[in-house]
Amino acid sequence: MRNQFFDVATSPVLHPYAFFAKGREFSRATHLILASVFILAALPCVAQSTPAAPQEQPHHGQVIFSRSTDKNGVTTTTVGPGVQVKTPGGEAVQAPTASDAEREAVTFTEFNMDVHLRPATHEIAVRALITVRNDGKGPLAHIPLQISSSLRWERIRIAGRDALYTVATLNSDTDHTGQLHEAAVKLSTPLTPGASLQLDLTYSGTILQSAQRLIVLGTPEDMALHSDWDGIDTDFTGLRGFGNVVWYPASSVPVILGDGSRVFDEMGEHKLRMAGAHFFLRLTVEFPHDHEPTVALINGHSVPLAITEPQNGGGEIPGIATATLESATLGFEAPSIFVAVRNQHHATNTTLWTLPAGDAAVSAWSSAISTVTPFLAGWLGHAPRSQLTVLDPPDPQDAPFETGALLVIPIRQLPGDRLTGAMAHALTHAWMSSPRAWLSEGVAHFMGTLWLEKQFGREKALESLASGRAALALIEPSSPGESAGQPLAQAISPIYYRTKAAYVFWMLRDLVGDAALSAALRAYDPAQDAARGLGPTSGSGSFEKLLEQAGLRRDLSWFFADWIDADKGLPDITINDVFFTSVERPARTSSSTNTDEETPMANGWLVTVNLSNSGYAAAEIPVIVRNADTSVTQRVLVPARGSITQHILIEGRPAEVQANDGTVPETEASVHIRLLDGTDSTLPPPTAPAQR
Repeated sequence: MRNQFFDVATSPVLHPYAFFAKGREFSRATHLILASVFILAALPCVAQSTPAAPQEQPHHGQVIFSRSTDKNGVTTTTVGPGVQVKTPGGEAVQAPTASDAEREAVTFTEFNMDVHLRPATHEIAVRALITVRNDGKGPLAHIPLQISSSLRWERIRIAGRDALYTVATLNSDTDHTGQLHEAAVKLSTPLTPGASLQLDLTYSGTILQSAQRLIVLGTPEDMALHSDWDGIDTDFTGLRGFGNVVWYPASSVPVILGDGSRVFDEMGEHKLRMAGAHFFLRLTVEFPHDHEPTVALINGHSVPLAITEPQNGGGEIPGIATATLESATLGFEAPSIFVAVRNQHHATNTTLWTLPAGDAAVSAWSSAISTVTPFLAGWLGHAPRSQLTVLDPPDPQDAPFETGALLVIPIRQLPGDRLTGAMAHALTHAWMSSPRAWLSEGVAHFMGTLWLEKQFGREKALESLASGRAALALIEPSSPGESAGQPLAQAISPIYYRTKAAYVFWMLRDLVGDAALSAALRAYDPAQDAARGLGPTSGSGSFEKLLEQAGLRRDLSWFFADWIDADKGLPDITINDVFFTSVERPARTSSSTNTDEETPMANGWLVTVNLSNSGYAAAEIPVIVRNADTSVTQRVLVPARGSITQHILIEGRPAEVQANDGTVPETEASVHIRLLDGTDSTLPPPTAPAQR
């Protein structure tokens, strides 16, 4: 009998467990490219046997199994020492057995995985103990489990017995092939709401680079392959997870790229439902002679590789590399695996893994990292919580990818300002790790704009911030009654957890000041925050409390209620009326020794500004009165669906009044100017100087 994949793999028991400154956000051009329909066919397969009642599995021990194929092509699986069981057969089903309601009800709470890679033949074999919970409203008769269409289900067991299941092929662009293989596991006793079940899964196959879903759109093949670069190969294995390649079990509603933003929303839903799951993975890699991997990363975390070279046998016997990610808690992320042969370089708080062509650029990247580090340390603390890892992909044209403190990006010579902008965003993830997307992504986006402010001034930073406002306004509900929108604490779309979250931190900066905001960011503990609960029903976490503990002496409950815990849309501010009149009041006390001496203010003017907000979210905005010589700014809280009158004193006749400066996103515009010669001016965010 010929060994098809690997003989005996042992592991500790599966116990539970855009580019640069724009970060990871899809560009609008990308959304348009990916907004077409894939129409692909469907095939399936059935397994035999009857499920048994679930029982608790041990959390420690060994998992030993192997696969081989006889001369007739029949696959057998050995489970445990010397126990050989023929893989259950299957037949095609023409239509899926599971329903969308069942797919949406399944929540994965534990992943305990043994993953074996054979890069020379692009193969993967997996055994996984997973625990699922029924978060639906009714009992589940089936548990739907999905993997990439390039992989095949081999065995599914419950409580030590083979389970009955069907396999259907679904058209879904959450995988780079454009299809998924869905096993619908039939339960003898339906799983009641809130109940959990453990399943023992075995599957394998090949993962080659595939851009099928993009090529069907008409995307040029070369461009498509630089976007969908996932695959298993000797020098580079990259498996980015759900949304790119579904190498681990998932449960999702099938979606295609031609259906608006549903693919991206399903990717976000999947990550949100996975948040809080315990994750353990043991990785084994067979590598050919002279292709020893030098770096392995699991879920963005660098894991040490243990290398075993064959004693004899020359180049025909592969070496073995193993790595383990101990039990961890998933945040808002898709599990990923990267294994590569790269050159290692060290920079401040960073490790760069380069191809030979990237070695010459390391000095420039290290310099950019050193330049940005003091700025981040000033805001976020003396030292980061983890190291940033930068990994060179196979081709310099490959699209960047980021998860946690891992940045996969071509390491080549680039202009200095682009490099420092990229590092300001990426290094923030090393300092500010959070399982909550609005904190992790929002703070990174915020720090990127603060770096622009430091380098090029406030106007440049606000221009960058404003570049996403129109897209945000487009998807925000016009009223809470029309749509629930996406509360920031449970947001699934990048436009919310990146763009809106960055605005939120700019507003918090104005509300509490740099010192208090920095103190809260420094004090943030991701482990304690995760303990408060993650997933779709979790709240905003501990950050509001940290702001209070930073010495803040004002109530922020209205802000968190309107901007984070619920989605009430955006405010819409209007300058209704402006009245001004000359006044005479005592000026500031003179600097003479006679402290009682006062002089009247010449040309003093009292300006009365009437503001209204037709939106459903309250907003504190700056109101600025200007003339040729001076300006006066006061912050004004404009209530939702309400109005307010503000009085402002200024020396000299006022020439204009401005409401908002672009730091608060609004529905129509985020800068409003009333010229006091009778002309009204409402401007968009400051992408150009205001017209007087």
